[in-house]
Amino acid sequence: MTQPLFRDDAYAQSCTTTVTRHSETGGIVVAASVFYATGGGQPGDSGALAWDGGEVAIIDTIKDGNDIALISADGCPLPPVGSPVTLTLDWTRRYGLMRVHTALHLLSVVIPLPVSGGAIGEGKGRLDFDMSEAPEDKLAIEDALNALIARDLPISEDWITDAELDANPGLVKTMSVRPPTGQGRVRLVRIGQGADQVDLQPCGGTHVRSTAEIGPVRLGKIEKKGKQNRRVYLHIDA
Repeated sequence: MTQPLFRDDAYAQSCTTTVTRHSETGGIVVAASVFYATGGGQPGDSGALAWDGGEVAIIDTIKDGNDIALISADGCPLPPVGSPVTLTLDWTRRYGLMRVHTALHLLSVVIPLPVSGGAIGEGKGRLDFDMSEAPEDKLAIEDALNALIARDLPISEDWITDAELDANPGLVKTMSVRPPTGQGRVRLVRIGQGADQVDLQPCGGTHVRSTAEIGPVRLGKIEKKGKQNRRVYLHIDA
C-alpha cells in the first residue's frame, strides 16, 4: 500500500521514494507519495518525477487498488522498478485546489443542506445540494461565506474508527459519496476549535491550515439540476 504522505502533511511539496511496480496502464506506482490521487471530487496532482538518468512530467495521479499510481504522458520512459525517485508537486496548482476544497466545506456550512455532489477545480468549485428552490439572496450567502473565511479559523484533523462513524451518521454531509473507510479509521476535518468550531466532517482530501488562506470568494451561478437539486458554484482569486 502506498503511504499517503499528503494526509500527514498537505504542505509537503516533494519526497524521495521508490518505484514498487508499473501498473497495467503504464502508471508509476510508488511506495510513498506527496501526490494526491483523484477522489472525493478533488483532482489528482501533477508535477514531476525524477530518477538517476531521467525525468518525466506527471500529468495525473490515480488510485490503483490500495496503491497510488503517477501518470505520465504516453510514450515517456518509465523509471525501473526498485529505483529511487524524487517527486515534486506542481505546488501552485495543488495549493489552489486546497483553497477551493476548504471553501467548499464552508459553503456546506452556510447552506446547511445535504450535499448530493461536488467537484473541485482550479480557481473554482461547486456543490450540489438537496434543495428544491434556489436561495432568494445569493449575496447574503456570499457575505456569510466570506465572513467565515475572514475569521481565520484553524483547520485541524481527528481520527475515529469506522464503527464510530457508523454510530454518528450525522457527520456525513454527502449523499452520493461515502467517506473513505475500510482501513479501520476515518479522518475528520475540523474547522474552528471549541466554541468557534463551525464544521466537522469526514474527508480524505487536502486543505489549507486556516480559513484566511482561502481569500475572498465569489458565488457564481446557481443551476437547477433536478427537482430536488441545485448546483452552487464558487470562485476564488488566483
